[in-house]
Amino acid sequence: MIRQAAMAAARVRDALAGAVAPGMTTLELDQIAYGLIRQNGGESAFFGYRGFPGQVCISVNNEVVHGIGRADRVLRPGDLVSLDVGVRVGAGIGDTAVTVAVGAPPDAMAARLMQVTEDSLAAGIAAARSGRDVSEIGAAVEAVVTAAGFSVVRDFVGHGCGTALHEPPEIPNFRTPPRGVKLRPGMVLAIEPMVNAGTWRVAVDREDGWTVRTADGNLSAHAEHMVLIQETETEILTCPKTR
Repeated sequence: MIRQAAMAAARVRDALAGAVAPGMTTLELDQIAYGLIRQNGGESAFFGYRGFPGQVCISVNNEVVHGIGRADRVLRPGDLVSLDVGVRVGAGIGDTAVTVAVGAPPDAMAARLMQVTEDSLAAGIAAARSGRDVSEIGAAVEAVVTAAGFSVVRDFVGHGCGTALHEPPEIPNFRTPPRGVKLRPGMVLAIEPMVNAGTWRVAVDREDGWTVRTADGNLSAHAEHMVLIQETETEILTCPKTR
């Protein structure tokens, strides 16, 4: 069921990314997500979670995570939109995220931010191997981000995932002392770097209680995959499968 949910989330993520267009509102995008989730045999893993009011998280430009679809938020060419998708199928949950540019190629800095975020996710996944300490994932992510002159958010982290949306262990995206939490075959992890162009510090919107923004107003990007730790390799569960 976790595999099915992860694949459903991946399909919704990719279809939703393809639907992003200038002139649409983030609420319209959230409504599209609702339909896509239903088409893939699931329900939103986010809607109602601790009171969250959206089907997916839609975060624009300086919004890091947990953005809520709004009728008054219109997407414009060049905006960066982070789409965080959670899908429940039966007893399984899939969780994945991607950042896309709206309608037109992003400027050079935004394009580099998006690429570094994807590269840091790949580095974190490469470090997620059986027998390693979970802290090695964050160290690998941070090394890529800081080398590019960006910063990783510290207030929000990756996590175990599969039969509940958030399970242990927590997976920071920055270097921490080894904690003795060893990765073992059968563990399912959601690795999700949140990378800021400026400071790593963030603030939560006081009105909606959810939307997280960069403290300095600079851009942010987010990418996430769920992975399964195996004896000799790590499988990415939220990559589209052709068979």
